[in-house]
Amino acid sequence: MRKLITEFIGTFFLVLVIGMVVTGGKGDFSPIAIGSVLMCMIFAGAHVSGAHYNPAVTLAVLLRGRMSLKEGTSYIIVQIIGAIVAAFIVKFFMPDKIPDSATAMANTAHGLIAEGLGTFALAYVVLNVATAKGTTGNMFYGLSIGFTVLSMAYAFGALSGGAFNPAVAVGISLMNLASWSDFWVYLLGCFGGAALAALVFTTNNPEDK
Repeated sequence: MRKLITEFIGTFFLVLVIGMVVTGGKGDFSPIAIGSVLMCMIFAGAHVSGAHYNPAVTLAVLLRGRMSLKEGTSYIIVQIIGAIVAAFIVKFFMPDKIPDSATAMANTAHGLIAEGLGTFALAYVVLNVATAKGTTGNMFYGLSIGFTVLSMAYAFGALSGGAFNPAVAVGISLMNLASWSDFWVYLLGCFGGAALAALVFTTNNPEDK
């Protein structure tokens, strides 16, 4: 239960900060806040749950062989619940800032590739700094993961919204920051990128079982 509580808290605050800074008009500074809160929540919860806060990361860790299907499913459910609760809190705080409707992606092909690449980078970093035997006990994992999200958000945010996380996709869709018609882009891009990262990791590290 403590792992699930940790996953809920981390995902909740990640989506909460995303919603507050984006609807609050922080613009180009938003990725800094988002990467920073993710970094902090990882340092706070990694020793308990592994600090995934992202169904795509959970899939990558599952495919890498570091958790069971049952535990992975529980993580994903709790992460999505955390995102939903956060979205409603943002709507409570910022009712006048929530768009009446969402604008669809200008180019779904670009969005799909952007989400795939961004999530691949994130999951690849997570697997290497937080699950590999060679980096066991390091103290830089939270910083590197947070900065990966910050970098990918700056690189791809204009193309896809820069979710790189299906739970975040649920949250931003509920807040009308993304269109539900584009939800498949986030699912396919994020889970596809994470699965590819797991494949690359296991291929590059065959001895790291």
